[in-house]
This record gives sequence, C-alpha cells and structure tokens, in this order.
Amino acid sequence: MDIAALSTVMSQASLQQAAGLQVMNIAKSTAETAGQNMVQMLSQGLHPTLGKTLDIRV
Repeated sequence: MDIAALSTVMSQASLQQAAGLQVMNIAKSTAETAGQNMVQMLSQGLHPTLGKTLDIRV
C-alpha cells in the first residue's frame, strides 16, 4: 500500500470517528434535556387536592 492510499484510509477513519463522536454528543445532549424535562414534570406534581376526598352518592 502506498503512502497516498494509507493517508486516505487514515483520513476516512478519522472522519468516521469524528462523526460518530458528534452523533453521540447529540444523543447525550438530547438525553440530558429529556431527563431535565422529566424531573421538572415530576416535581410539578398534580393538583394538590386530587385524590384527597371521595364523593359517593347512593
């Protein structure tokens, strides 16, 4: 294998690795945002008096 071909192969491998890292970075960021949104949603809770009383008519 000559130097030019080796250089091309190494460049392509480097590009693939960089693209893979970017995709993982985006996935991590999306997961962090989703987690923060879920924590916020759970902390808000439901209506404070919901389920405290039971109205029954017979």
